[in-house]
Amino acid sequence: MGIQDAYNKLMYQLFERYDDREAANIADWVVEHITGFKRIDRIINKKFPLTNEQQQLLNTYTNELLQHKPVQYVLHEAWFAGMQLYVDENVLIPRPETEELVAWIVNDVTNAAFPVTTLLDVGTGSGCIPVAVKRKLPQVAVHALDVSEGALHVAESNAQTFKTPVTFYTLNILDDALWHTLPSFDIIVSNPPYIKQSEQLEMRRNVLLHEPHLALFVPDNDPLLFYKSIAAFGLTHLNKNGWLFFEINETLGNEVKALLASAGYTNIELRKDMQGKDRMVKAVFTW
Repeated sequence: MGIQDAYNKLMYQLFERYDDREAANIADWVVEHITGFKRIDRIINKKFPLTNEQQQLLNTYTNELLQHKPVQYVLHEAWFAGMQLYVDENVLIPRPETEELVAWIVNDVTNAAFPVTTLLDVGTGSGCIPVAVKRKLPQVAVHALDVSEGALHVAESNAQTFKTPVTFYTLNILDDALWHTLPSFDIIVSNPPYIKQSEQLEMRRNVLLHEPHLALFVPDNDPLLFYKSIAAFGLTHLNKNGWLFFEINETLGNEVKALLASAGYTNIELRKDMQGKDRMVKAVFTW
């Protein structure tokens, strides 16, 4: 089978599960992963034959994709902030809006009037936030924690791949009895679980079937569960004038702001993402 025929076959099969544009993009990604040929190379070398091994890989990947498995998990790769990260079903697939959160942090640290030297990422998952921050801000000592051992294995692998020293901890941030084991920081950042259980009905099957629910969902009756805990943690573990950054549920921006204000944080800023949705919050702990 020629490389262009392989691409076309995969794309047409994916039309059963995805819209035309997404199917074409996934087919491009898979064929490039298998053959090393980018789109322009494939067009120039349409009849270049796949090896038997490559055809077997294509069949395996196709079957997984048709079972709603996200392409990032099929290929074990996801792009984030210019990096090709390893991902598996222990971690969420990094999202573009989280890149915007990282960009906000990097910009504020770069332009800070005082040295910012330490950062903690709570619920690190794939490690996308600490690895990206460390690459952009090598002078910052970066730490990260997660309750999931599987997630930490993924995060540690990504940190090693990109030669970004990160100190990792296995810890449940909801367990305040363990907080004393951590040092203090200039920045605490988190993209915690924030999707209400009732919102599952609105989500795509590939997310519900494959992404870790531990990292996605919170109870409907306590949607700010993690924000409350991390805000309280910050009161004892942020240095003076330290910053707290959150990614948030787009429907809970005002509630998160009110929570932070009642906890004693100041200079609270709510930002929209590129889609115009309330997605990020920054607050300052002034003591």
